[in-house]
Amino acid sequence: MNLKAKINNLPRVKLANLPTPFEEMNRLSKALNGPRMFIKRDDLTGPVFGGNKACKLEFVMADALEKGADVIVAPGSLQSNHARTVAIVARKLGVKAVLVLRGEKPQSYDGNLLIDKLFGAEIRFVQAKQHEMKSILKDIMEEFREKGYNPYYAPPSSPLGAVGYVNAFQELIDQAESLGVKIDYIVHAAGSGATQAGLLVGSKAFNVKTRVIGISVEPDNHQLVKTTLNLAKECARILDLNVSFSPSDVEILYDYVGEGYGILTQEIKETIKIVAQTEGILLDPVYTGKAMTGLISMIKEGYFEKDDNVIFIHTGGIPAIFVYKDKLVSLNI
Repeated sequence: MNLKAKINNLPRVKLANLPTPFEEMNRLSKALNGPRMFIKRDDLTGPVFGGNKACKLEFVMADALEKGADVIVAPGSLQSNHARTVAIVARKLGVKAVLVLRGEKPQSYDGNLLIDKLFGAEIRFVQAKQHEMKSILKDIMEEFREKGYNPYYAPPSSPLGAVGYVNAFQELIDQAESLGVKIDYIVHAAGSGATQAGLLVGSKAFNVKTRVIGISVEPDNHQLVKTTLNLAKECARILDLNVSFSPSDVEILYDYVGEGYGILTQEIKETIKIVAQTEGILLDPVYTGKAMTGLISMIKEGYFEKDDNVIFIHTGGIPAIFVYKDKLVSLNI
């Protein structure tokens, strides 16, 4: 059974408009005097502002429905793209979404939080540290069981969700071949690991030498490489693929984290500006803006050869633009 057949053999519910567009960024490449640049537009997956989470949830939500779930419990930060996408697709599928968001309840709702509210998700704000979330989520799951519901836990990253990016790698291979393009590098924002894990599984399954590079959006916590590796191994097991992985397979760069997670720097502002004004493509301040800032810096540092083909994965996150509006209006456009 080939890879596409193995993916299609898994339970899946259609949530995303696939394949997403694959476009060349020749004006940006020319402005940077860099390698040949392309972009995979996963910001256009479909469900309200799109994003990579829709690709992953096709498999996760299918599993939830197969198990008879009527409540989806999803954790995240206040502006979680994962939580927002769960809120949207849960409504589409007729199940209840309960979002457990880490942070203080705001006085006003903007960005993803506004979307969560509009789609009728139940939002629980919890002031807790990351390591305390496991216990809190366990209690919430038990609370809904006691009320007679059948809750399903949908984390931001899972091996099943990573299958969505094995499928995305298959899409990239097909799209690049149709243009006669060899994929040398794939660059993306690295947050919780599943996107990179799926891409790594895809590269192993196709036995290609494409380098998958994650640009971390937060400082090194010594866990992301390990998490990504474990997700890749389990994802490959789900697909019954005879491939192996080592820590050296997981390339994550922390050089471009800047001042920390979610902190909008002048460099990221300039990146959003140049991509918008050369390619007509909008990046977000937290994930894709930071990852593209890293990619641009790599180009300026001579990381790539002139004839390399570099693909940037636009993983979405656009609602954050509205949260950072006051800081973004200071751009000298």
